[in-house]
Amino acid sequence: MEETGFESQNLPMGSDSFPQLWENYILPIPLETEQQWNDDGQLNLLGSSQDITTFELLMKDVSTPDPNPPSSTVPVTTDHAGEYGFDLHFQKSGTAKSVTSTYSEQLTKLFCQLAKTSPVGIIVAKEPPQGAVIRATAVYKKTEHVAEVVKRCPHHQSEDMSENKSHLIRVEGSQLAQYFEDPYTKRQSVTVPYERPQLGSEMTTILLSFMCNSSCMGGMNRRPILTILTLETPEGLVLGRRCFEVRVCACPGRDRKTEEDNKEKSDSKQKKKRKSAPTPETSGLKRSKSGSSGEDEEEKIYNLPIKGRSRYLMFKELNDGLELKDKTGANKIKQEGPSSGKRTMRDRSDSD
Repeated sequence: MEETGFESQNLPMGSDSFPQLWENYILPIPLETEQQWNDDGQLNLLGSSQDITTFELLMKDVSTPDPNPPSSTVPVTTDHAGEYGFDLHFQKSGTAKSVTSTYSEQLTKLFCQLAKTSPVGIIVAKEPPQGAVIRATAVYKKTEHVAEVVKRCPHHQSEDMSENKSHLIRVEGSQLAQYFEDPYTKRQSVTVPYERPQLGSEMTTILLSFMCNSSCMGGMNRRPILTILTLETPEGLVLGRRCFEVRVCACPGRDRKTEEDNKEKSDSKQKKKRKSAPTPETSGLKRSKSGSSGEDEEEKIYNLPIKGRSRYLMFKELNDGLELKDKTGANKIKQEGPSSGKRTMRDRSDSD
């Protein structure tokens, strides 16, 4: 009779035969018997802290789901201070022609030159979590373009030899800046770690640069863009959001002044239209006056200021004549009206 199973290997069948079999033939790496087996000969799955346990070996190849879901195709552009009071501060640069970056609070818009740094202050009400980052993302403002990815034009990309030559926004002055491209939406962004404000300051400043003009063909192509700055945890959870429009041009001060003047003109025109538009009450009164009988209008007395006595006498004579005509006309209607009617009836009867 043939021997099968473990008997064919002539293994000792004592109390230690099964643990030896487990260590020699089943486990991929040898485990110490004193740490893996208890006094009753049963396997201890927990083992020691220095060895790889059986549970860890079994769970090593199990894939865990990605905690960060795919980002939205249409990013949110509304401001949200959040629990940490996330806010931005821009330096006051005015509208001089020599400025390289200026911010308009009236338009909520940043005007800057190509590849020139624009300081942006980061303000928080309380300390964010450890490892928090500031992310900058560019999106198109109009709804018909918001689904497209904002990138640099081919001309400026060909002149740039850096690894991130396709990114429109860059962070200057920090070696910890990281550039990303979303695998689902292909949107590009740059992050920089949040730093505490220095002593005597209430905010942290980051330096942003925009590497293409708003008028570049093949890039923004005169389409307005928005820059979204978000305060995020290391896992990508958004804690706060701020959004502002950006125009990259050759003369930021001049363009800012022009757009602010156009904004004021349009606002004044809208105010005039609102004032000139009749309210429902006044329009109702006008209808009631226009709908009144003609007799009331004829009986109403009007005053006409006349310069010079000669003109006054002339208009007075004309007015007296009109009043006399009205009186004589009314008397004729009263006297001749009924009699003339009787005559006509009498004449008709005679002719008949």
